Amino acid sequence: QVQLVESGGGLVQAGGSLRLSCAASGRTFSRYAMGWFRQAPGKEREFVARIGRSGSTYYQDSVKGRFTISRDNAKNTVYLQMTSLKPEDTAVYYCAADSGLITVVTPKQYNYWGQGTQVTVSS
Repeated sequence: QVQLVESGGGLVQAGGSLRLSCAASGRTFSRYAMGWFRQAPGKEREFVARIGRSGSTYYQDSVKGRFTISRDNAKNTVYLQMTSLKPEDTAVYYCAADSGLITVVTPKQYNYWGQGTQVTVSS
């Protein structure tokens, strides 16, 4: 069992930056790939970024070059550094843990989820 708690969301102007954190419970954090997803009102939850157990990363095209996912296994924490934010980045951001080895971007393939943190980008 893994429990995930996100933090770091807030209100920011377009062009600004935010860093989201996701703290995981348990001693098996390093065995999971971690992903960030987001869900805007009236839209489906969508993949944002993923970091594998080895540190390999994968991003949605719309955030490449603006967002960076990283992890600190000693702190059981995964981060999402977001820069050059746009109003269309506004959403609730969720972190998720995946026990599989294959890079996946479908929410249903992730085993554990946090409660989400709101990110609002004003124009």
